[in-house]
Amino acid sequence: MKALIFDIQRGSYVDGPGIRTTVFFKGCNLRCKWCHNPESRSTSAQILFYKDKCISCGKCAQVCPHGLKKCTLCGKCETFCPTSARKLCGVLYTPDEIVSEILKDKPYYGNSGGVTFSGGECMLNVGFLEECLRLCKSSGVNIAVDTAGNVKWASFERVLPLTDLFLYDVKCVSPDLHVLGTGADNRLILDNLAKLSRSGAKIIVRVPLIPGFNDDEREFVKIADLLSGLNIVKVEVLPYHSMGEHKWAAAGLSPTRYRVPSASEIEKFRGFFAK
Repeated sequence: MKALIFDIQRGSYVDGPGIRTTVFFKGCNLRCKWCHNPESRSTSAQILFYKDKCISCGKCAQVCPHGLKKCTLCGKCETFCPTSARKLCGVLYTPDEIVSEILKDKPYYGNSGGVTFSGGECMLNVGFLEECLRLCKSSGVNIAVDTAGNVKWASFERVLPLTDLFLYDVKCVSPDLHVLGTGADNRLILDNLAKLSRSGAKIIVRVPLIPGFNDDEREFVKIADLLSGLNIVKVEVLPYHSMGEHKWAAAGLSPTRYRVPSASEIEKFRGFFAK
């Protein structure tokens, strides 16, 4: 059993409580226009090309065994590129290999840190994820699952007994707005959130603040009203940032550019969830 992983990030402070190791799965069934990890969309490995870093030295062409136009994703171009203009995105791991990497960081977790499985959408590969969770649980590692919730409830039932914390994305409540921003309906997402709440799971809801998409007080009132009736540990408002925009072009995609919200806007919208 193997899965494509596009990054293992160590020492993260933004993917759950404490110091965490974040494992990013390839593949996502949403198409969020503001995505900070657009390289996660595809379920296949790919070479990211950062044109602005390229110095046209030709080293990649020299070392490529088949020619750049017949790429077999061997990763030699990344290894020999002097400016890191090429990057292999997506490496196959077994659950044992993933957990071996996670356990290297266990001494740093303390009482509050652990591992976060993210993406893309890690729940799309629930069999692989479940095995990783079992291995982490048996090793005493705190487990968080970061999900957009756009999967069958049966997938949640498989990981629920093994997960200490869910980081659950809620982009908006209005169905038409959700389709516009993500390409998918949100009925399944909100239904799964309600079921997860009733299950007694520990949940942190994360709401992106995207100017030009959901920065409407009426929409945030809807989100706050929805969450007020659920068993939620806390709500985090995540303001849009532009740090991921360069990855869109590297992945051969065209970004939709949004404005970064001001500090006063962030404070205002976070106020909708203040208790």
